[in-house]
Parts: sequence; structure tokens; C-alpha cells
Amino acid sequence: MSSGKLLLGVLAGVAAGALLGVLFAPDKGSVTRKKISKKGEDYAEAVKEKFNEFLDDMTEKFEKISEETAGFTEMNKSGSEGTKKDAKASSV
Repeated sequence: MSSGKLLLGVLAGVAAGALLGVLFAPDKGSVTRKKISKKGEDYAEAVKEKFNEFLDDMTEKFEKISEETAGFTEMNKSGSEGTKKDAKASSV
């Protein structure tokens, strides 16, 4: 599941929960608003944690690809130097 769909699902869940909480709340309005606010903060923190996990995962993958690319570049560079040496030796 993509992170965009996950975020959209979480936000839709928060909105639906808040709406149902207001409609079926047995408490006073002020108490219900405090509960909704607390739940919203909890969901916001969960989304923030998921986003940070996503960023960490993407950073890790980027670093891995960068290292692999650097390895290929070094291998290609050393291979081309060997080819130049071979070309010089055969021309002499």
C-alpha cells in the first residue's frame, strides 16, 4: 500500500470517528470536544511516526543505491584504465 493511500485512509478515519463521536456522544459538548481533540492528537502523532518511518526507509534505500552506484563507477573507472593500458601496450 502506498504511503499516500495510507495517509488518506488515516485522515478519512479520523474525520469519520470525529463525526460519529459528536453524533453519538453521551457526554456534554465540551467533554466530547476534548475527547475528539485528544484522539486527533493521537492520530496526528501516529501519522507523524509513519511518515518518519517512511522517510527513514527512503533515506536508507537512497544511500544503498548511492553506494551501489559508486561501486559501479569505480569498477567502470578501473576497467577503462585497464583498457587504456591494453590499448597503449598493443600500439607499441
